[in-house]
Amino acid sequence: MKPPLLFLHGWGLNGQIWKDIVPALAGERTCLCPELPGYDGLPPPQPYHPETLADRLISQVDAPSSIVCGWSMGGMVAQALAVRHPGRVRALVLVGTTPAFVNRADWAHGLGTDVVSGFADDLTRDYSATVRRFLGLQALGGASARSVIGHLMASVDAGGTPSVATLSAGMELLQNTDLRALASRIDCPVLLLHGARDQICPLSGALWLGQHIPGARLAIHDKAAHAPFLSHPEWFLQQLVHFLNDLDE
Repeated sequence: MKPPLLFLHGWGLNGQIWKDIVPALAGERTCLCPELPGYDGLPPPQPYHPETLADRLISQVDAPSSIVCGWSMGGMVAQALAVRHPGRVRALVLVGTTPAFVNRADWAHGLGTDVVSGFADDLTRDYSATVRRFLGLQALGGASARSVIGHLMASVDAGGTPSVATLSAGMELLQNTDLRALASRIDCPVLLLHGARDQICPLSGALWLGQHIPGARLAIHDKAAHAPFLSHPEWFLQQLVHFLNDLDE
């Protein structure tokens, strides 16, 4: 029996973001699109770290092992999953994600601290507008930007907007998380899918992951931004299916 695909969404979104990808894969294997902890109607777990979210998620998956596809913040959770529960992760697909979201003294592959802290502060003043502004940034610079923003907004509307507490906890996660020490410990096949025009998680961060995760594959779409599975779904599926077929051999 083929291991299921576990799709993890990013900050501010929900499992609905994968609704156009799943039908193309559902005939081959089970696809699961859970809500990240705190997005499931329950209070956000504490501490709200990738490790905590990984532990909560894996306890809810009824399968001996899964292929975990994580996007953006969900990709951070996926990295923690692979290291904390190696026996439960058959392979990783990391989409538009890096080990550290925010720039540091020794890391220049993320967003500026002032940008992320600005979003965090704005959440308490204008919750809805801040979420939509952050989602708009995810499509910036890529082809089909208007269509991608439409998909992102539709996902929020369909799944319901999470609480301010969950969004704030997630923003703190993005500000504080640095998973670089985990990269060399990921001991499973890994596919990195990234847009060259990503303004949220710059391509240079994915290049770093490709160099530090043993045996990782990296595929880049020159015209995609932060959500290549929305802007270029055919390319995304082609890369994903090829990777899955190699795993099945």
